[in-house]
Amino acid sequence: MQYHQITSGERYALAALRKQKLSVRAIATELGRSASTVSREVRRNLSTQGRYSPPKADSYAVARRRRSRRNSHFGSDDWGLVEQLICLDWSPEQVSGWLRRHQVLSISHETIYLRVWHDKQLGGKLWRHLRQAAKRRRKRYRSRDSRGRLAGKRHISERPAEVESRRVHGHWEIDSIMGDDHGRHSALTVVERKTGYLQMGKLMRHCAADAAARTIALIERQPGCFKTITADNGTEFHSYKLVEEATGVPFYFATPHHAWERGTNENTNVELTRSSGHLTIGGLRPQQGSPDAQITSTVYARVPPGGSAPLPFFRSAAQGDRR
Repeated sequence: MQYHQITSGERYALAALRKQKLSVRAIATELGRSASTVSREVRRNLSTQGRYSPPKADSYAVARRRRSRRNSHFGSDDWGLVEQLICLDWSPEQVSGWLRRHQVLSISHETIYLRVWHDKQLGGKLWRHLRQAAKRRRKRYRSRDSRGRLAGKRHISERPAEVESRRVHGHWEIDSIMGDDHGRHSALTVVERKTGYLQMGKLMRHCAADAAARTIALIERQPGCFKTITADNGTEFHSYKLVEEATGVPFYFATPHHAWERGTNENTNVELTRSSGHLTIGGLRPQQGSPDAQITSTVYARVPPGGSAPLPFFRSAAQGDRR
């Protein structure tokens, strides 16, 4: 039998029967309700003076429904705005941050994710705008993970504790983006964890030697600003010891297939490929007087709009660490 909440009319009838000094069971019989329903209705909606008032009972019930997690706190206009931003390929974190920053709406990214997946269950297309929407899961049975096996690598768990907090400047994540023509014209990206500041350099070949040389060049571009680097297990980082010997910056490696351990760089690279498509020579034009393709002013579009612009934030953090 499906339960139906007590109506406003029933509340007025209940109040009138209470004035006649009827018992809870007698009132329940008159209303066609169970005694427990009537008892609970009275108990939950008594005023501070111990009286049962139908108008107050109605207002209390409406307030409880609004606070209930089973009911959305947001109207159709709110969700329309959220979905419009999702369709612009903004991540739920970006949508939540931008709306809060501009005091339009206070909504968490977790709530937006729930909305997106519920939309998918109903046959909607919002999930296609998520960054990792099309990523396939690998088979885990009868398989031996041999990707990036190299003796002597430092695991991410050995990093200093300060790295995880993002309160200290100088800890970076590194990755590569595969270009066209079988890996030629690829790119190397390094992102600072605290500020979101991005440096980017060309790789004419997607190999360990070129990646090591480009990493050294990017570190030397910002002297004193590198304390650690965290990489994935791609073979392009197998010459990491050359970088450590040349710069003194230690490398750490994430657990294989645990992309979330390097979420800052992963999300940055997805934003880059979303906005510019496949990397080509024309897509990575070097700045005048520089052999590298460097993103500075345009990097603001790669981070959550709710945050600060990375370049001034990076410079401020770097100056603060040097004091």
